[in-house]
Amino acid sequence: MLTFTALTTSSFRVTGGTTPVTVFPAKASTGGKDGITLLSVPEETDTPGAISWPGEYNVGGISVKGIGHNDGKQVSYVADIDGVRCAFLSSPVLDWTDKQIESVGDIAVLVLPATDGKLVQKLVDEFDPRVLIILPGTEKGALGSVEKVIGVKERASEYKLKGALPAEGREVVVLESPNM
Repeated sequence: MLTFTALTTSSFRVTGGTTPVTVFPAKASTGGKDGITLLSVPEETDTPGAISWPGEYNVGGISVKGIGHNDGKQVSYVADIDGVRCAFLSSPVLDWTDKQIESVGDIAVLVLPATDGKLVQKLVDEFDPRVLIILPGTEKGALGSVEKVIGVKERASEYKLKGALPAEGREVVVLESPNM
């Protein structure tokens, strides 16, 4: 069972797999002993347990692929965690090229920050995940726009993916940090 827990409006933690994964924290201090940290902006200095560059990695039994945007100045990720293929889109969410979408392949879970509703709808249609997790993000009013387009069924500070993925339809959750 994978558990997605909100840390802030744009970062979260995935536990339940072989290694905990912290995604898009403000800095990499949570890496190393606490599992893997995925950063949205490449860092010049290495931090143990942190991934911040495009490329393919295998850390702690988790396969991670970093996909670069803006000439490598921003990174989104695809990770296979406990047999579940997840995509984590970094902020600001950008339009993806066909080549980038193809490099991701089939995913079960898509996590992305709220941004322009039309762009979110386009990306959801392209990736077609079984589970969509939306982070409130930092763009004022963006969450409301996304909720109108996507249709949110649940709001929670934690989402547990228990057992099998939904056979039909799509689960949609807004992952809110408890201190929002």
